[in-house]
Amino acid sequence: MKKIFIGVLLLFLMMFTATACGLLQEPAEPSATIEAVPLEIEEAEEPAVVEEPTAVSEQPAVEVDEAEAESEEAPAEEPVAEEAAPAGGLVVYEISQDASTVRFELDEDLRGNRITVVGETGQVAGQIALDLSDLSTAQVGVIQINARTLATDNDFRNRAIQNEILQTGAYEFITFTPTAVSGLPASATVGEFIQFSIEGELTIRDVTETVTFEVTATAVTETAIQGTATATVLRDTYGLNIPEVPNVANVENEVDLIINFVANGS
Repeated sequence: MKKIFIGVLLLFLMMFTATACGLLQEPAEPSATIEAVPLEIEEAEEPAVVEEPTAVSEQPAVEVDEAEAESEEAPAEEPVAEEAAPAGGLVVYEISQDASTVRFELDEDLRGNRITVVGETGQVAGQIALDLSDLSTAQVGVIQINARTLATDNDFRNRAIQNEILQTGAYEFITFTPTAVSGLPASATVGEFIQFSIEGELTIRDVTETVTFEVTATAVTETAIQGTATATVLRDTYGLNIPEVPNVANVENEVDLIINFVANGS
């Protein structure tokens, strides 16, 4: 019986030590300042113009004096160069890291009190292409977030998030790859608020799931837009398990993701 007790105690100590290592060790530092993945603009193909052959009516041959023909011959016209098609109205806006934030929110019991945990970072990058006069051509590039820079108001919790939950030493970036944009109006003007949805693939650690962000945005000027994108994901969908630590219980499964962005046109 004593041997069994000692074995259980050793197992408990090993588990506690493994957990404590993750909670006590310093998380990995960001490898570099995050940069936007360049957006590849998809230009609409213009239909090819096919010239219809001009019918030539047959006329009887008429003999003309060569001298008279030369005098009546019109001077050859200079060839006219075709003008290049005007560039499209798409403007590429890049998310400003100085003015943008990404945060997550979820509730938990801490020392018997229900609180909302907020983690935040400004290390977010991405590009958006818009033509305010024709929003059907809007395109959204890959959005990246450096998970190593997410921080709450508690260093102990930060180490748990970095080392145990998100495992940022191996998975530095959270990425959202848009696959569809829906709900946009035909056009928008500066100062007008619009609402639409962006569906895409959200990858956290090594798990990718389809997620839809609901977006409210406005063009502040012709070359600056700002807005908020929100979505809700489930921790268990991504295998984000909370380590068992004293004084923490009933951690919410639903996690709200909020991107407050300012993007400037190039």
